[in-house]
Amino acid sequence: MDILLLRPPPMSDAATASESIAFRDLGLGDAVLAALAQVGYETPSPIQAATIPPLLAGRDLLGQAQTGTGKTAAFALPILARLDLSKTKPQALVLAPTRELAIQVAEAFQRYAAQMPGFHVLPIYGGQSYGPQLSGLKRGTHVVVGTPGRVIDHLERGSLDLSQLTTLVLDEADEMLRMGFIDDVETVLKKTPPTRQIALFSATMPSQIKRIAQTYLRNPTEIAIKAKTATAANIRQRYWYVSGVHKLDALTRILEAEPFEAMLVFMRTKQATEEIAQKLQARGFAAAAINGDVIQAQRERTIAQLKDGQIDILVATDVAARGLDVERISHVLNYDIPTDTEAYVHRIGRTGRAGRSGEAILFVAPREQRLLQAIERATRQPITQMQLPSVEAVNDRRIGKFKQRIADALAGDDLAPFRQLIEQFEQERNVPAVEIAAALARVVQGKQPLLLQAPSRESRPIDKPRFEKPARHEQTSSHARDKHQDSSFRRKPESSAFAPADKSPGAGFRRDDEIKQSRLHRDDRPRQAEAGFETFRINVGNDHGVRPGNIVGAIANEAGLDAKHIGRIDIRDRYTLLDLPEGMPEETFRLLKTVRVAGQRLLISRMSDSTEPTRTFDKLPRKPTFKPPFKPAGHKPKSFKPGGFDKPKRGPHKHKKDR
Repeated sequence: MDILLLRPPPMSDAATASESIAFRDLGLGDAVLAALAQVGYETPSPIQAATIPPLLAGRDLLGQAQTGTGKTAAFALPILARLDLSKTKPQALVLAPTRELAIQVAEAFQRYAAQMPGFHVLPIYGGQSYGPQLSGLKRGTHVVVGTPGRVIDHLERGSLDLSQLTTLVLDEADEMLRMGFIDDVETVLKKTPPTRQIALFSATMPSQIKRIAQTYLRNPTEIAIKAKTATAANIRQRYWYVSGVHKLDALTRILEAEPFEAMLVFMRTKQATEEIAQKLQARGFAAAAINGDVIQAQRERTIAQLKDGQIDILVATDVAARGLDVERISHVLNYDIPTDTEAYVHRIGRTGRAGRSGEAILFVAPREQRLLQAIERATRQPITQMQLPSVEAVNDRRIGKFKQRIADALAGDDLAPFRQLIEQFEQERNVPAVEIAAALARVVQGKQPLLLQAPSRESRPIDKPRFEKPARHEQTSSHARDKHQDSSFRRKPESSAFAPADKSPGAGFRRDDEIKQSRLHRDDRPRQAEAGFETFRINVGNDHGVRPGNIVGAIANEAGLDAKHIGRIDIRDRYTLLDLPEGMPEETFRLLKTVRVAGQRLLISRMSDSTEPTRTFDKLPRKPTFKPPFKPAGHKPKSFKPGGFDKPKRGPHKHKKDR
């Protein structure tokens, strides 16, 4: 096994080290290099420089790296360089622990393959209907990115064909272990061709991950990256939970209430820079956009206007902002969170220049919390949640600005002709002067409303994940999570129900009816949820072979809920009771009803919706304890399955007795 340990050079040598190698030196194809130039990547990160050559050579790889070190590009770029676009069956499969990560990885593949016409990548994950996924697989795709459970579903359906698979990537393997997916990962590994290349990435190397590496990887190259990223201490970093269409409203409120001299807003795409700049201009802000499509002369003019104060807000992509050094930039706002921590550090480094203090603000969607945590780990500085000003405070400021505009106009010496016009209009139309002034103010304000409307509960930008457990319960949840991985957490039989009362012959054996009665009493045990939690019932239990890790993984993945926020899990014979934070959105609740664990649908329900925690069905023994009194000649008894008898097959033939 080749072992390569990489650590970044000292800060003083960072520039020299970054210039020592370029992407063009790694053997990537022209199409991939063109896409990298388009997104603004010039020099590879340490893990990219160490990982790309062995992957291009077809070697198996074991990489230890944190989120945010650039590992997605580390495996995506060599995969793209080796693809045969003439084939329609998947050539690469990436397993990810969560649907959010699967989507992010698929988006990265699409971005890096921008110059590869005909390339198709397909994310497959639970919570999405099978229709689009089946259509994408039938149409043909080159790369599949998916969560283990949904990948296994497609393999069992026969809709996912891995016969032409050349590369398998296990991304964040330790996270898949923590969420209880490691058995599913091994199931997928066993269904891949023996000649495939494997790249396993993990932030830590627990014993089970090492065992998988030793079992399935062939003489892998081992790479360990220690991230050392830091940001300037004079930059205050804050974040705000907001997503989608609410981002523009949140940005507007910040611009109106946050004192700033000049602001640099970072976007992920060129098109977004133009759209946001235009919308900000329509709202009365002095904004402009620069991106890779802006010619150099226009870029220089825009930056000059920013320096002179003619423009206060510059909306830009990473590429266009490279080398930008304007002292009056007091704020950097990440409208789209960067997937690379190095990019984040470079972005916020545009403020706080020449010893001045700076402000960095980050918009984070609920599904991007992992990226926020990765940035905090990499920068070694806390990013605090900011408090947006209230609607009332914003409106007070708007009114103050409007009154100041009136005061400035009154101070002018060219009001005489306008005063004469108002007097004439007042006499001709018999309209009070105050009404005329209000109408003129409305004309001046234009389409932009003077006052900000209080957002409704459904449309307001969220200040925290809505499905989140209160902080005061985190310690209890962590303890419960540790129990999820502990075999001792499985329900143990009560000693009073199984221990013999005496040692006389036969005292240690009990009749079937005693065992059944003991089982019913055990399943009727009362249960009280902790404060801040709500108890739910799911229709899988010990009889289905379910384990705590399976439940934790399914709930955490489908609900977008961190495993540490899942409370107690009480696995009983035919069902399970578990505690989840109060306030589960109805959409998430409906989604969880369709999730499958151990081959069974969860069919989750709130305990508060039922007066009895255990239905009669759950008290029935797994198999019938009776035999039919007679078997008519030629009659086959109906098969018994959990859930009742099979329906008789329809057909023209009837029993002799019924003919």
